[in-house]
Amino acid sequence: MPSQSPAESRPPDIPTVDPFANVTIDTERGGAAYSRFVELFRTLQDKVVSSSPPEELWDDVSGLVKKAIDLLEPWAAPEWQRPAGMRVDLPGRGNPLLVPFVWEEESDSHIRGRVVFRPFHLGGNGAAHGGTLPLLFDEVLGRLANSTGRAIGRTAYLKVNFRKITPIGITLQVDATVDRVEGRKRWVSARLLDDGNLVADAEGLFVELLPGQP
Repeated sequence: MPSQSPAESRPPDIPTVDPFANVTIDTERGGAAYSRFVELFRTLQDKVVSSSPPEELWDDVSGLVKKAIDLLEPWAAPEWQRPAGMRVDLPGRGNPLLVPFVWEEESDSHIRGRVVFRPFHLGGNGAAHGGTLPLLFDEVLGRLANSTGRAIGRTAYLKVNFRKITPIGITLQVDATVDRVEGRKRWVSARLLDDGNLVADAEGLFVELLPGQP
């Protein structure tokens, strides 16, 4: 049992109308336990979409999931105090929704990394769901557009070209570049490759937020 109540142990929310400009990345938030949990959660999603057990087993699994929900319920926290989405040291920033992109090289004009689309990303016939590719590209391009101390910008435009099916279960390479910057506008592009072969590519425009703009 925790020594403090959830309300007592949480720090106060960030008192600002411009939270993006004041967020402090804390890669220790949730610790190693959170990292293990996210991987287990993703594996659970894999098993859910890959299994066909008898009906009564679904009832058993539902009971276990309900217990987990009940454990987490008292610990709701403001966006900037949660580990999900803030753990940049973890694949997909520790957010189970995001495709687990792992960055390997990063500069102010380039980012390179790898990604594995998992069984729960399946669209059909061994290919990742088409909707997961814009999710991946928006995450990678957003990270690049907002890297190295740049003021935060939001996605204004994103175009994805599907060149081949995106296979699940194998390591794919991601390569992205900043192509042009004009004032508040940042044009970026990315490529998804399977052993050097182009699977999909994207181009996007990110626009720097004005002070106080959500």
